[in-house]
Amino acid sequence: MKILGISGSPRKENQSGVYKLVETVLQNSGYEYEFISLRSKKISGCIACLGCVKDNVCKVDDDMTELRQKIVEADAYVFGCPNYYSSINAMFHAFIERWFQFRHQTGNTLWGKVAVAVGVGGTTGQAPADTIEKFLLYNFVETVAKVSGQGAASCYSCGYGETCQVGIPVMLHGPEVKISEDMIPNVGQQPHLMKAAVIAGELLGRRLREGNDRQKTTQAMQAKLMAMFGETV
Repeated sequence: MKILGISGSPRKENQSGVYKLVETVLQNSGYEYEFISLRSKKISGCIACLGCVKDNVCKVDDDMTELRQKIVEADAYVFGCPNYYSSINAMFHAFIERWFQFRHQTGNTLWGKVAVAVGVGGTTGQAPADTIEKFLLYNFVETVAKVSGQGAASCYSCGYGETCQVGIPVMLHGPEVKISEDMIPNVGQQPHLMKAAVIAGELLGRRLREGNDRQKTTQAMQAKLMAMFGETV
C-alpha cells in the first residue's frame, strides 16, 4: 500500500500551511508515502484536445506526464491546496482537471480509491477542501476526511496589510490594526487543527488496513454523484 501526497501551495515548504497539514496527515497514516509539491512543477490545464480518448493517457507534454504513473500506482491520496477566491488555486486546478484523461471509455483506473482533502485559507480552508472532494468524487474516489484551517494570508506580509481596507488584517482586526507575529495564523501553532490532521491520517490508514473494497466504494461514490446531480435538476 502506498499513499500519494500532493501540496498545491506555491509557497516554500517551510512557509506553507498546506504543506504542513498534508505532511502531518501522511505521517500519521502508518503507510509508505510519497509527497510532492507542485510549486516547482510546470502543469498546464486541460486543452480539450481529446488526445487521451483512445488510451486514457494525456498527450500534453509537461510535468503531469511523470505524475501520471504515481497517481495510477497509489492506493490513496492526500491532496491539499490554498483558498483562492473561495475555491482552489490555479496550480492545483490544472493538476486535478488533467485527471480528465482517466475517464474515457468508462475508464476505471482510479475508481474506488480513498483520499483526504486539505484546505487552508486566510479565514478558512473549507472551500478548497470541499472543491477537492468534489473533483475526487467525479473520479469515484472517496474522501474519507477533510482538514481545513486558517493560515497566514499574504496580506500579513505584503507591506500594506495595516492600511489596505480590503485586506485580511483590517477585515479581521479592525481599521487600526498593527500587525504582530502573534496575530499571524500558523497552522503548526493550532493544536486543534494539527490534531485534526493526525486523526485524518489515522482514519485513512485504518481504512486501508481494514481492506478498502474498491467495488463497494465505487458504487457508493456513483450513488453520491447521481444524488448530487439530482439536486441540480
